[in-house]
Amino acid sequence: MVNFLIAAIYAMIAAGFGIAIHAFAGVSGALSALLTAVGFLLCTQTHAAILRARERRKTERQIATLKKTARTLEQSLNETKTKIEDIRAAVEAQASEQSRKIVSELKMLERLMRDFAQRISAKAKEVAPPAEAPKPQPQPQGHARHYLETLGQAELLEIIRASLEENRVDLYLQPIVSLPQRKLRFYEALSRLRSEDGTVIMPSQYMKVAAPAGLMSVVDNLLLFRCVQIVRRLVQKTREIAIFCNISGDTLADAEFFPQFLEYMQHNKDLAGQIVFEFGQSAVLKAGAAGEANLRQLANLGFALSMDHMETLAVDFSKIKSLGFRHIKVRSQTLIQGMASAQATVAAEDFKKLLERHGLNLIAERVEDEKTVVQLLDFNVDYAQGFLFGEPRALRDDPLKSAEQPRAAAPVIPLRRTA
Repeated sequence: MVNFLIAAIYAMIAAGFGIAIHAFAGVSGALSALLTAVGFLLCTQTHAAILRARERRKTERQIATLKKTARTLEQSLNETKTKIEDIRAAVEAQASEQSRKIVSELKMLERLMRDFAQRISAKAKEVAPPAEAPKPQPQPQGHARHYLETLGQAELLEIIRASLEENRVDLYLQPIVSLPQRKLRFYEALSRLRSEDGTVIMPSQYMKVAAPAGLMSVVDNLLLFRCVQIVRRLVQKTREIAIFCNISGDTLADAEFFPQFLEYMQHNKDLAGQIVFEFGQSAVLKAGAAGEANLRQLANLGFALSMDHMETLAVDFSKIKSLGFRHIKVRSQTLIQGMASAQATVAAEDFKKLLERHGLNLIAERVEDEKTVVQLLDFNVDYAQGFLFGEPRALRDDPLKSAEQPRAAAPVIPLRRTA
């Protein structure tokens, strides 16, 4: 319709031009008609040329836009390919690292079990076995301790060996909370063994046999090996809570086993923020130059250290900090009424400030009633542990399930078997 109107306008202009030259210039009618037709053709051709030029410029702009879009798409495609390659490389690296960790764990476990078997065998030659070792019978819970105490050394060694070989090793978690909020901050992992009939073997029971037999470092390493496995699953849910894992003085002083342990933790130093290794004060004081070097090396891997079983508070806290310690556990009753007998250089009210000056955290342990909490708050204690906030609860790994809820508001984090 638009083109028709434009053509009509051009025709009217050409016709007006033809009439004008016929009337005023004396041009004949035939010539004026010819000139009119030529004028009309010139107008339409000029208009068509203008339209073609305009369409060409539009097409050129569209082509330029398409080229720009194509370049953008190509750039995005290249970036996507690069990201895919980066992700694939990261996945392959992670898988490779995980494979290395698994291989390291298997080698560590194989080495520990081989040494454990050798030491058991060597000890068995020293201890005359009974004529016929009776098979353990189920015992009522109240008689379990008495029952274990009646066993001979060889029998108890055999029960310990079987418990470790058959993975009857349980970890118990006890919460450590902040004060006054009582918010869960840490867990302490406590180990227990189970005999074939389900009798729980406490550390105080198996240590009295394992330590004299020279087996404590092996037992410790096996239990710590399991603790690392549990922690690795725990971090699938949260990285905000660390776990305290105990190491005996026998392990710290064992020139053969502690380097193996350090090697194992080197492969698991990504868990440095989730594991705090705990040593008794007596073990640290007796560590000597070699033991202190082991502590510093463990701290250099990024792992924080904690000291418990504080028999004396007359301690060089600067040296303790230099060894890698970050936490000090003191019995609540020592803080409340035993500072003098513990040879503390300051009053309980100033003890936390003393530790803070050396970059150490104070944890009050064995807190069992509300009255104790009120007294601890007077000393500005930040962290506390005890039955008041939750008893140790077992984590089972067959399948791995959550522990029971402790009595206080600090729940045991449910752990599930990962794919």
